[in-house]
Amino acid sequence: MQKIWILRGVVFAAMIGFAGCGPPGSVKEEQIEVKPQQALERARKMLENYAKGQQLGSEVTSYPFLVEEVKKEDADRGKILEEGLAELQQAKGNTAAKAKELLKKLAPKQNL
Repeated sequence: MQKIWILRGVVFAAMIGFAGCGPPGSVKEEQIEVKPQQALERARKMLENYAKGQQLGSEVTSYPFLVEEVKKEDADRGKILEEGLAELQQAKGNTAAKAKELLKKLAPKQNL
């Protein structure tokens, strides 16, 4: 008697599992274009995290690469970023204030 209830339970569970699977071909495929994030935008996101209190981590090893990528987009801002990241690495404790200051310097240019 117990084996019958176990068998019924297994069959019932299998029926529920298959009920969630719709008929074949009912899933629509969609292609989503993923645009690579600009280097300056990546730098800003990183600095925003620092401004919120995140401590410097292993990402500091990627600073030279990030700076070079930003310089390709905007040489002036790349230089500002390079100097600012060097100051961040030397700052003891108050990296949030330095990051906020650097973010202001890297803010998008205003067209007047």
